Amino acid sequence: MSTLHVLSHSPFSDDRLTSCLRVIGANDALLLTGDAVYALQKGTAPFEALNARAPKLFVLAEDAQARALPVPDTAKAIDYPAFVELSVHYDKVNSWL
Repeated sequence: MSTLHVLSHSPFSDDRLTSCLRVIGANDALLLTGDAVYALQKGTAPFEALNARAPKLFVLAEDAQARALPVPDTAKAIDYPAFVELSVHYDKVNSWL
């Protein structure tokens, strides 16, 4: 069963990203929204953790743009309609609240 994991909290404020990366499966994907997009800052521990685990990674483009963060080649920037499509594509959606 595939799962879309959705993170919205800063990776610098708690360990949700670390916990998510520990349980994410081969058929799962990760969507960064809100302050979670700060994990895209090159040279940081969250960025290195994402690259080491290499999940299928999506980023809400609006949130990255609002924080002036470039989306790396290892991630796909999406809009809200694509977010809805992703939610339907995966068997489950797990929001890390």
